[in-house]
Amino acid sequence: MTQAHTVAIPTRTRHRRVVLAPIVGLVVLAICALVVIGILGSTIGVGAVIAGAVCALLPVGPVVATFLWIDRWEPEPPRLLLLAFLWGAGFAALSALLINSSAAVAADGLLGKGSGDLLGATMIAPFVEEAVKGLFLVGLLVFMRREIDGIVDGVVYAGLVAAGFAFTENILYIGRAFAEGMGTQSSVLTVLLLRGVFSPFAHPLFTAMTGIAVGLAAASRSIAARVGWVLCGYLCAVALHALWNGSATLGGSSTFITVYVAVMVPIFVGMVVLVVWQRRREQRTVVEQLPGFAAAGWIAPSEVELLASLTGRRGWRRAVRNRSGRQASRAVAEYQAAVTEMAFMRARIARGAVRDSAQQRHDEMLLLLKKSRAKALGMPDALSAAWKQQPPPGWEPPTVMAAPPGPAGRLVVPRPPTAPAAPGPPGPLPPRPLYPPGPPRAPGGLRPGPPPPGFGPPPGHGPPPGYGPPPGYGPRPNQPPPPGRRP
Repeated sequence: MTQAHTVAIPTRTRHRRVVLAPIVGLVVLAICALVVIGILGSTIGVGAVIAGAVCALLPVGPVVATFLWIDRWEPEPPRLLLLAFLWGAGFAALSALLINSSAAVAADGLLGKGSGDLLGATMIAPFVEEAVKGLFLVGLLVFMRREIDGIVDGVVYAGLVAAGFAFTENILYIGRAFAEGMGTQSSVLTVLLLRGVFSPFAHPLFTAMTGIAVGLAAASRSIAARVGWVLCGYLCAVALHALWNGSATLGGSSTFITVYVAVMVPIFVGMVVLVVWQRRREQRTVVEQLPGFAAAGWIAPSEVELLASLTGRRGWRRAVRNRSGRQASRAVAEYQAAVTEMAFMRARIARGAVRDSAQQRHDEMLLLLKKSRAKALGMPDALSAAWKQQPPPGWEPPTVMAAPPGPAGRLVVPRPPTAPAAPGPPGPLPPRPLYPPGPPRAPGGLRPGPPPPGFGPPPGHGPPPGYGPPPGYGPRPNQPPPPGRRP
């Protein structure tokens, strides 16, 4: 007889909220970006804005590509990444433009003409710009903390927000240089070289300080510690930004070059080393969890080697794409991402970073893993195409886990049957496995042998008190079993 457990699916209202909220956010941020472009057009001219936008596209592509490359182990939702970029290019740029301009006018009125530009570059702009950029990261930490798994995620989101902000800012500076130097265009090339070649990562480096702090805060248990991390990261970002602007405004070219070589380059190199170290740490986390996943039957043991490295995952997707097409390759990519998410979730639960509703989140992630695997199994050769010649020892085609809808809007995930089902009408023959079956599975679809030590539900998260079958549940006394059923 088939056993099943039920998992609640989102209600219609919650589904609409989850789908509509990011779309509304994207529309609002796009409107902010259009308002900024309108303001710039009225200030420096439409032609200068177009020229500045074309030139600003040159540095933003490599910067965004770099942060997407960093985000390969656990790719963040593309919708959130686009939201981060538009936040920087739209809301953050518009807010900084309005606040900086107002503060500069106020400083000119209070301290004399010309003081607004000096104070705006060295004191006002660093505090304002890093605040409006970091507000997106704080929002993720407060409302979507499960999307931030560590320092790498914080750096990726911070880099995309800063890349969007720098894109809009480059339109302003390059467009202004174009409007003021229509004759020779030498000023345009100078600004483009300074901002697009020598310092394309300046804003991402500043905001990355806040991103690193948000990544550390997401792993912290104490609210006070989270606030402290975010505040320290913000102040570091402001200090770097103020030092950069001050060296360019107050000092000459020699001062700027000294700060660039002695301060900014070493900090940038240190951030690169930190990100590389964190990426390797993420890989170790996944590798440590994979044997337990295979012992529990969530993945096939032959897939452990493929999922343990980016090279194995990339080769798996390439083999699937060559044999079964792009759709099958995307299904395998979703399955790989679900495995990584599950590994990170269990690691966070094990170290105590997840307390509230840990079991519920664990079950939701497990259901997502099973659904993504079932989707990949539905593609031809999706889970076997990576083994081009001989499969590894013990490999066998995995079992498809169906998920039919249950009553009252709940999703029923059946477990593998422990007894043979009754014969039904003949149907089409199933496809032959690519390789001969391996050793038999134990009842319930698991492989023989105990799971590795420490593998199981999160500590302290078991069934609720009094959990069990209802009173009187079970067969009635002296009642024969139904026809065709084994005793």
